[in-house]
Amino acid sequence: MSGLEWLEAASYIVTIVGLPLAIGVYVHDRRREQQTDEEEIFLRLSDEYADFMRLVIANADLHLLSPAAKGELGEDQLERKLALFAILVSLFERAYVLVYEDDMSRQQQRLWQSWADYMHEWCQREDFRAALPPLLQGEDPGFVSTIRRIAEAAGTAQ
Repeated sequence: MSGLEWLEAASYIVTIVGLPLAIGVYVHDRRREQQTDEEEIFLRLSDEYADFMRLVIANADLHLLSPAAKGELGEDQLERKLALFAILVSLFERAYVLVYEDDMSRQQQRLWQSWADYMHEWCQREDFRAALPPLLQGEDPGFVSTIRRIAEAAGTAQ
């Protein structure tokens, strides 16, 4: 075999082995990058939920950490509670839009389940369920359907 034939044979080997390997490496890197992006989104949303919980603690007089409303609240307290519920609904919608998909991977399902759990926990509160209808006006239709379903299930479970 001449040098030119060796080069031609080497180019065939590179094409047969190298190209599929390069495609495989590219696909693997894209999946890893997508998973990293999903985890970053989840972490940012988790940070926002932690910030929300700090607001709840700062407004302890509203008794939002208790499973049920306690006592009568003043007008100012009711307004702050509604504002906190609006922030929470906005956060839930953002999580829905960024994390939820109809056909989720196992990783996406794991990330979404945390948010579904938070929604279920808050929907167990009668005062939160009562505040939902006006807060859901103009929101993402898929999110509205999802949180209404969760709220209905939580309402009938009590």
